[in-house]
Amino acid sequence: MNAEKAVVSGRKRFTIEHYKMERDVGSVRKGPRFPKEADRIFRRTVRGMLPMKSSKGISAFKRLNVYIGVPKEFTGKEIEKLEGFQNKHVANVITLYDVCKELGSKVIVDGN
Repeated sequence: MNAEKAVVSGRKRFTIEHYKMERDVGSVRKGPRFPKEADRIFRRTVRGMLPMKSSKGISAFKRLNVYIGVPKEFTGKEIEKLEGFQNKHVANVITLYDVCKELGSKVIVDGN
């Protein structure tokens, strides 16, 4: 999955404020460190949705592959797009790429 293209629903300002608040809690050593990179934010979000106390959740999390950009093994291959699954009715959305730029991530993605 290309993590930078993941879409977060909600108003842009409130979404960025939420992620900044999560980041600031961990920076003063009061809580866990919150990542700035899109792939790590996505992995952390999915981890929160899985039952990590069971072997089923742990094995599912280990199988999760998240990338920034297109991995080298898939370059040059035909890209399959699912047009029927795009939700065009959601007005307030922001991509993880935009959130990471606001958080100060230094990861550069080709094409953006």
